[in-house]
Amino acid sequence: MSSRRTRIDRTTAETQIQLELGIDGAGERHIDTQLPFLGHMLEAFSRHGLFDLSVQARGDIEVDPHHTVEDIGLCLGMAFKDALGDRAGLVRYGSAIIPMDETLVTCAVDFCGRPAFVWKVEGLERRRVGSFDCELAHEFFAAFATRAECNLHVLLHYGKNAHHIIEAIFKAFARACDAATRIDARLAGKVPSTKGTLTA
Repeated sequence: MSSRRTRIDRTTAETQIQLELGIDGAGERHIDTQLPFLGHMLEAFSRHGLFDLSVQARGDIEVDPHHTVEDIGLCLGMAFKDALGDRAGLVRYGSAIIPMDETLVTCAVDFCGRPAFVWKVEGLERRRVGSFDCELAHEFFAAFATRAECNLHVLLHYGKNAHHIIEAIFKAFARACDAATRIDARLAGKVPSTKGTLTA
């Protein structure tokens, strides 16, 4: 399945993003976003999901990092949609429960062709990790779900440290996406849906 690779180029008046994704990768990554904490989270996503990921992003961060964070989420979602193709043979569903010190997070994903996003995470409002506005984590994942056309549910069971909460979310997201994007040989190339399609 080495063909499950794609490149997304997206340029607007606010951001310029080039993103390359290999679904069946080894966690190779090259991330340059101008936002150190987000870069660290994308590296964790690549490493723990075993996705090959390259992100080059420039944006109007002097105004607000919001545009850059959201647009990277959009591009990553677009890349998953493109790389998964018709989703034939796809496991489709994936979930992960990840602890990080005092924090516990569950993430569940369904690459079903329908965007839906549920975010049950409290305690990040008006908090920062370094220069990163923690509320932007919500915008990243909401953008991903919209463009990947997937159901994405994120649940924080408990946790206090904002860094731990966001990092556990990204790692759970990585493991859930890794599980959901695997190919099940038992499906013999069939789409895992009684409708016969996950893209229409």
